[in-house]
Formats: sequence, structure tokens, C-alpha cells
Amino acid sequence: MLTIQTTNEARVAIEPGFTWDAQDAYLFDIDGTLLRSRDRVHVDSFASSVHRVTGFEITLAGILLHGSTDTAILREACNQAGVPANVLEARTEAILEAMRNVVAERRHELDLVRMPGVENTLDHLARRGALLGVATGNLELIGWIKVEEVGLRQWFRFGGFSDHFPIRSELIGHAADKAREMAGRGASICVVGDTPRDIEAARANFLSVIAVATGRYSFDELMQYQPEVCATSLADLMAFQRTPL
Repeated sequence: MLTIQTTNEARVAIEPGFTWDAQDAYLFDIDGTLLRSRDRVHVDSFASSVHRVTGFEITLAGILLHGSTDTAILREACNQAGVPANVLEARTEAILEAMRNVVAERRHELDLVRMPGVENTLDHLARRGALLGVATGNLELIGWIKVEEVGLRQWFRFGGFSDHFPIRSELIGHAADKAREMAGRGASICVVGDTPRDIEAARANFLSVIAVATGRYSFDELMQYQPEVCATSLADLMAFQRTPL
């Protein structure tokens, strides 16, 4: 894999023969890829919603959130807290709806920041004719609220969310199907994410990957999963794009 060291901190690696900005469609993860949350509104909605609907107390302590899905996190937290399976099965949709309502009601408390280079990257890909969508572990309403709050909603025409897909590879597959409906059955589709789970979910659907080290995982950690592209940030990838070889 070709690796370009642009500064002491910025790194970009691109697999030979892969043109990162020439794919037909892109599926962007939200948290850690497009934006970062500096609040606990979404995180706290799990425990408050479970308690409101079932009366049980849960915690997300010890649960890996990065790269997971809201529906999988909810299930794991409830299992960890000893919520009876029949109670969870019967009340899952009510809990998810409560979570949506909590975030919608508290959206004014959201403290979100765009990741470096995001809008320039979206503009660049759109100008090249790419179809842009999101593919995220967020519930749909929550995901779109976050994207709207950071002023990026206009770039995206569709999305894949976890409302009905606790397994990330399944929601990626669902989003990819939507992309093919809009861009054509033979469309080349690339997943853009910040965790190993994004890469694994893309691979499960035979999709290419741009991995960005703007979340919990470092450039070197993501490189171990052999994405077609790995960059310290989308800003660094765009800078590489502008740098003559």
C-alpha cells in the first residue's frame, strides 16, 4: 500500500489502483467520521428511556460504543442489567421511540463539532457526481438531527440506520441497496468510517473503505484492517489530493 507522510502528524495511505474520489456512491458514518459530540444527550437517552418504559436501571459502563449500533447497545446494556428478555422484546420499540423523543426534545443541548475537512470532502465528491448517503449506528431520527445540527443535511440523499438493524453489516447492506437503486445496480460504493467495525461491515458487503482516524482508533490501528484508504483525517486526505506527486 502506498503511504504518504505529509507532516509529522498527517498520514495518508492509498491502495495502488484505487481512486478514492471516483466511486459512484459513498456511505458516511456519522459519529467520529462526520462529527463529534461534546455532550451526553444521546448517550444518556438509553438509561432514561429504559427506566421510563420498563422501570429498570441500566448503564452503558463497560460497553463498547464506538462502531456499535443503538439497537445493539440497548440490547447489551439491558442484558448486562438483567432486564428479562421477554420484557425487552415486548418494549424495545417503545424504548427506541422514547430515545428518539429525548434527543428531539433536547436537541438544543447538543454540542456537536464537524470533523476536519468534512464539508470540503463532501463538496469535492458531489462535484465529481457521487451519490452521498449516511450509514450509521444511530437511530434514523437521531442521526438526521445530528447531521442537521452541524449544517450537513443538504449533502445527503439517503441513509442506513439501526432502527431495524442491530448488526452493522446489515444496515450497511441496506444502505448499499438504496445506493444501487439510485445510482444503478453496478454502482461502486465506498464506506467512510472511523472504526474497525465500519471496515468489517463494509467487507461483509464486498464494499471498499476509506478509514479516518478521527475517532477512538489511531491510523496504525485502522491500517491493520487493510482499508483501501486510511487517513488521519478527511482534511489530510483532501490535502493529499491537492499535493502533486
